[in-house]
Amino acid sequence: MQAIDIIRKKIPEIEIKAAIVLGSGLSSIGDLLSDKQIFPYSELPGFPGFGQQTKAVSGHGSDLLIGKLAGVPVAILTGREHYYEHGNAAAMRPALETVSALGAKTLLLTNSAGSLDESVRPGNLMMLRDHINYAGMNPLIGEPTDKRFVNMVDAYDPDLRDKAKQLSSDLGFDLKDGVYLWYSGPSFETVAEIEMAIKLGANSVGMSTAPEVIIARMLGLKVWACSGITNMGAGMANEEISHTQTKNVAAICAEKFEKLIPALVQTL
Repeated sequence: MQAIDIIRKKIPEIEIKAAIVLGSGLSSIGDLLSDKQIFPYSELPGFPGFGQQTKAVSGHGSDLLIGKLAGVPVAILTGREHYYEHGNAAAMRPALETVSALGAKTLLLTNSAGSLDESVRPGNLMMLRDHINYAGMNPLIGEPTDKRFVNMVDAYDPDLRDKAKQLSSDLGFDLKDGVYLWYSGPSFETVAEIEMAIKLGANSVGMSTAPEVIIARMLGLKVWACSGITNMGAGMANEEISHTQTKNVAAICAEKFEKLIPALVQTL
């Protein structure tokens, strides 16, 4: 039995409008759902950790939530599998194919990232307008059909970015956008790598998201992505970068995400 069959057996008539992937420390967004149904990843074939009792990365959830956010039917993936966990860039493909089969036309992605822009400090959000796949892995390697040749121009939907910009202003905070550079992790970047990323035109760095965007575009989904800035890049501030810091500052970013994402979902 496939994941889609398990879900439809429990909620046969479900038709979602969007899917949301939550980054580190952002699980509180799942608490905003009404009429919530919970499906543990461990029970969904193809999802991260299926058939296992292993824990997700600290700060990440391991459930698929289906319900209504601001009155709109959505699916929320409370955590992701990163490339650095098992070396699989396509780890999230079955989950994204499932939410697409449930009717999603839009994918909203969140993550925690380091800022390379002195004007965007920890605790703020930075929307992605493009990315640099510096890690070099591609989730479509091995895909036998011509679907693998994905056009990545405007991969981050301009209309959704414009809406989010206006909504954030209405909500009382500034939302800058930038270019996200994907490093594989799990080690944080060196000072030299941060200096190189800046020279390449990146505004933020992180360990996720780019593979999911590539998969989503292959599936024909509109994509919006936004980072919660949890630290400055290595060497840019007098602070020790750690995963504990990421989780702590992500909680501050979550307050903004909890306002922005429901407002954006209502425009779909």
